[in-house]
This record gives sequence, structure tokens and C-alpha cells, in this order.
Amino acid sequence: MQSSFTNRFTWLMSCLLTVAFAIVAGPVVAQVVSVKDPWVRSTVPRQKATAAYMEITAGRASRLLEASSPVAGVVEIHEMRMDKDVMRMRAIPALELPAGQPVALEPGGYHVMLMDLKVQIKDGDKVPISLVVELRNGSRETAQITAVARSPQPASTQGGGHGKSHSH
Repeated sequence: MQSSFTNRFTWLMSCLLTVAFAIVAGPVVAQVVSVKDPWVRSTVPRQKATAAYMEITAGRASRLLEASSPVAGVVEIHEMRMDKDVMRMRAIPALELPAGQPVALEPGGYHVMLMDLKVQIKDGDKVPISLVVELRNGSRETAQITAVARSPQPASTQGGGHGKSHSH
């Protein structure tokens, strides 16, 4: 009986602390960046990588420095671009976020790469992602977002289905 009460009490306190942190941290993070329509591409069994997409708008000039998620062993900020008729993807050290200008992270462009996946990500799953943003003065803020998993669109509707090969 004591163990059951202790477990419920611990769970309740954990929930209350999480809500309290969200209330306190929420307004601070909202001043740095806002994130619109975060989503992650769903996976098939044993797939080890996927990508997250969203639109980020910074209230002040800043940079997206890093990202993390409990569903992945490695998370990086990537860009895709054409290089001599070959689509190439590479990790970048940071993504500039100009003040007040939306920056799209979308298929075929910038994205958050989730690698060494620990679980299959199925349609409708909610994937927590932390985004670390650095302001011009060097201070850092972390935005906690939840990306909903979706099936990928056919290549012809993503702008990436031009028959070109790609390289990592």
C-alpha cells in the first residue's frame, strides 16, 4: 500500500513540476521563437532515420544551434541543396533566424534530422523535440515542441521528385 501511494505521489509531483516549468518557461521561450506546424516523417519498422519539419519565426535575430529528442540517439540540423544536378544533404553548425522572418524547415531544404532512432515513429505519434536557440548576445533559450508524425507525401507533391539523385 505504501509503495502504491509513493508511486502515485511521485507521479503527481512530477506532473505538477512539469506544468509549473511550462508556465514559467513558456513566456520566455515565446519571446525568442515561435514554431508553426511542427511535424515529423513517420517511419517503417527498423528505419533508423527521419526528419522533422516546421516554420520557425524568431522575435529577435538569433540562430538555431542544436536540437535533441528522446526518440533519437543523434539529432542534427541539416540542409539539402542542389550541387551539379545532385541533391546533397549535410549537417550545418547553425541556422540563422532573422528577426521577424519565418524560416521554413521543409522537405528538400532545411530540416532537423533524427538519426539512430530508438523506436518506430508511426502516423499520429507525438515526438518531443528540444530546439536550442542562441541570441546575438550569446544567451541561449530552449524551446520544447511536439511534432506530430505524418506519412510522407508522394515525391511529386514535395518538390523533390524531379528524378535527380541525392547524396549524403
